Amino acid sequence: MCGICGVFNFDRKREVQRSWLDSMNRQIVHRGPDDDGFFVSENVGLAMRRLSIIDLETGHQPLSNEDGAIWVVYNGEIYNYKDLRSKLLNRGHTFRSNTDTEVIVHLYEEYGRNCVEHLRGMFAFVVWDKGRRRLFAARDRLGIKPFYYRLTDREFIFASEIKSLLEFPGVKHELNRASLPEYLAFGYLTSQETLFSGINSLPPARWLELDESGNASLQEYWDLHFEVEREHPEKCYVETYRTLFEECVASHLMSDVPVGVFLSGGLDSSAVAAMTAKHSREPLQTFSVGYDESCFSELPYARAVAEHIGSQHHQVVVRCEDFFAALPRLIWHEDKPIAWPSSVALYSVARLAREHVVVVLTGEGSDETLAGYSRYVWTLWNARFDSVYRWVLPRSLRSFAHDFISNTALLNADTRRRLQHTFVGRNGDSWNSLYLETFLCAFGRRERDELLLEAGGDFSRDPYRNYTSFWESKSGDLLSRMLYADIKTYLVELLMKQDRMSMAASVESRVPFLDHVLVEFAARVPSRYRIHRLGGKNILRSAVRDLLPSSIIDRRKMGFPTPWSAWLSGPKAIWIEQLLTEPRSRARGLFKPETVRQILHEHNAGRRDHTDHLWRLLNLELWHRIFVDADPDYLVQIESVSAPVRS
Repeated sequence: MCGICGVFNFDRKREVQRSWLDSMNRQIVHRGPDDDGFFVSENVGLAMRRLSIIDLETGHQPLSNEDGAIWVVYNGEIYNYKDLRSKLLNRGHTFRSNTDTEVIVHLYEEYGRNCVEHLRGMFAFVVWDKGRRRLFAARDRLGIKPFYYRLTDREFIFASEIKSLLEFPGVKHELNRASLPEYLAFGYLTSQETLFSGINSLPPARWLELDESGNASLQEYWDLHFEVEREHPEKCYVETYRTLFEECVASHLMSDVPVGVFLSGGLDSSAVAAMTAKHSREPLQTFSVGYDESCFSELPYARAVAEHIGSQHHQVVVRCEDFFAALPRLIWHEDKPIAWPSSVALYSVARLAREHVVVVLTGEGSDETLAGYSRYVWTLWNARFDSVYRWVLPRSLRSFAHDFISNTALLNADTRRRLQHTFVGRNGDSWNSLYLETFLCAFGRRERDELLLEAGGDFSRDPYRNYTSFWESKSGDLLSRMLYADIKTYLVELLMKQDRMSMAASVESRVPFLDHVLVEFAARVPSRYRIHRLGGKNILRSAVRDLLPSSIIDRRKMGFPTPWSAWLSGPKAIWIEQLLTEPRSRARGLFKPETVRQILHEHNAGRRDHTDHLWRLLNLELWHRIFVDADPDYLVQIESVSAPVRS
């Protein structure tokens, strides 16, 4: 819906300058090109950029209650706001608009901090409570909408995007060096830290309250519980999921502007598109992105779904030149190195969609809640084989097999690593460690040690500690623990990508699979119903069989692939090598130059596939040049991105 930012000085005599808010707000114009708004009162300042979606005439922010004692800036959509509004009217509250924003104001008046428990939707908002002289901030349960902040002993500043915070006087553009091992492993950070020193992200399902003494209270108001109270027949879960899913899609269609669907041709987006077409009063607009390289493109499947549901379909093709030209701009939009090459495709289809609609529904979230990734099945089968392996073979033979895999020269590096990540190479390692190293990490432990210039110091922190804390905080079966940890970490990063790439094109994306009521129900589905033989999302497949052809429902998941590896050759390989080995890059003092050269040499010679490693290193270096160096050559590139090719 918009972008927000603001300042809370703890010294009441230190007034907020409107110029600070102007500078911060200009950095997020893309999040809200339709309107801006400001509230400044002594030591407090709130600002916003609006993308008009609901109540186009009277939805201006910041917005207050009747007497101006409560002010709010807000980003998101509250899907149950009409019901909440009716209840608040019955309790004597007066409304001046029909917006969901004003509902938050009166909910806060009525329930204080507990207002968040009544909200069903995606949101990040800040309330200034003038009477109590307190600032209250909250973020939605799953982390669909972003919220960043910097807290010092002098002030609290917040924004929807980090680049807005960097405009505040005195904020330094410095790398958070301690976070580097985790970045190399995952490509993103799983905690509230960011790559910028001193800047944090408010975790999902948290509220934060501050007073004028600088005292801060941070509290979790919701969590997900994978518990099966009493098991029912599979048919009951399928029918209930279908009913809830249909309700969620219908609620996500609320809008005073056109709504469309991102359609990849996979099960998730196809289910959303089919259900949206069922409930849409107007012909549905669907949007797809693909590549000339047919083995990476799902465009034929998307077209087949569009024909099946009768949507007006649009598609765009991303080519190698488009891809590399867009990288600097998209790193700027994400405020961080890009975790996955698919960000480029997502941005391209969002730009296409903006020519026709303002709001899109997407299929994000089904894989993490219903076990759709093959890594879940692989880990479960690996665990089953491991129990037999340990029962059949004595410890001495298991140790011999482990040592052979680790030390023999008969295996190449890639084969050795794969075997080390199976039950044969486990040798007592925890399942969460094997799961991470096998599926989510680019640089494993040994590879990080070989790359980082310092063996300890800033780089000594365990990069897995936050992910592992989620895994270990829950009891239950192996699948439930994998899903819980992924929802708390991996999914949050996917949602960040979804938000940033769509908002970069001034498009609001909505994720009906992540309505928290639907997610809570999915968590209560027994694991044996989530996965059937070698595939996941069994409940969803059964729930939408009447909506889609079997060729879509039963086809193998592709997972939004990108031909980045195929493009990593020729002139682009030379450019990347120059970028990573020139004096400016080496002078950062982060990586051993000889290890970087070895990675480049092995990849270019075809001895090892370092595609993921090179993606991490390339993006980190570009991030440095854009945000830390403020290199004018890259800042110019950010302003000039050609449009991808329509087909």
